[in-house]
Amino acid sequence: MRHTLPLTPQFYVTAPQPCPYLEGRMERKLFTALQGENAAELNDSLSAQGFRRSQNVLYRPSCADCAACLSARIDVAAFTPSRSQRRILRRSSKLERRATSPWATEDQYALFRRYLDSRHADGGMADMDVFEFAAMIEETPIRSRVIEYTDPDTDALIGVCLTDVLGDGVSMVYSFYTPDRPRDGLGNYIILDHIDIAREAGLPYVYLGYWVPGSQKMGYKARFSGLEVYLGGSWQKLKDPESFEPDTHPLSNDPIAEQVANIALPDMARTRD
Repeated sequence: MRHTLPLTPQFYVTAPQPCPYLEGRMERKLFTALQGENAAELNDSLSAQGFRRSQNVLYRPSCADCAACLSARIDVAAFTPSRSQRRILRRSSKLERRATSPWATEDQYALFRRYLDSRHADGGMADMDVFEFAAMIEETPIRSRVIEYTDPDTDALIGVCLTDVLGDGVSMVYSFYTPDRPRDGLGNYIILDHIDIAREAGLPYVYLGYWVPGSQKMGYKARFSGLEVYLGGSWQKLKDPESFEPDTHPLSNDPIAEQVANIALPDMARTRD
């Protein structure tokens, strides 16, 4: 007997756990599996509705009493670098970029460990071993690339970004970089370079993940002009991040069943033809 995957994605909700961004709050995620021959179409569709990819799972915050986490993307055509961002570009202008297939290496993992130990020693990924790291990089059912940045003078690996190529942009799934060059602003440089990557490819957006007003960890994303956030079912330009008030009211989110019902899915039957 032949078994096939369901054409309509099945959505699930995680159990509540402490929020890593806002103290005293609990987070919960709505998620679905990303698999099958229509994985790319599903990823494109849900990414445009605020979802993010982690290996073969797509997820979106769906907290019971808070809606502060907002999916963020940069409108490439509307982006203009600030003075400080131009300095960052000059400082790292000699770095060499190389795009490779999503394949994990020992050099990548060594840099990843140094980055975590320096920047996120108490984070959720702190205990990730080499096998889990390889899974994060390699387990992708869609078109993904590993973007490596090297110092041409030493040939040392300076930064890495796991990047998905979407129909309307590039999605920065996860990036890490050497902690030895704090003045260079390498995290911001990798975003700035991805704006160039999207522009070179004729793609309109760079997807950054989530921006959380009030969270210092996520504050840097609001410093990019042309930023849009997914709010109330549509993408909206973020005009003044300083005056933006996160929605933390207990009735912020719709019930799960209503959220799922409002998700627009690609026509799986049509894409199979």
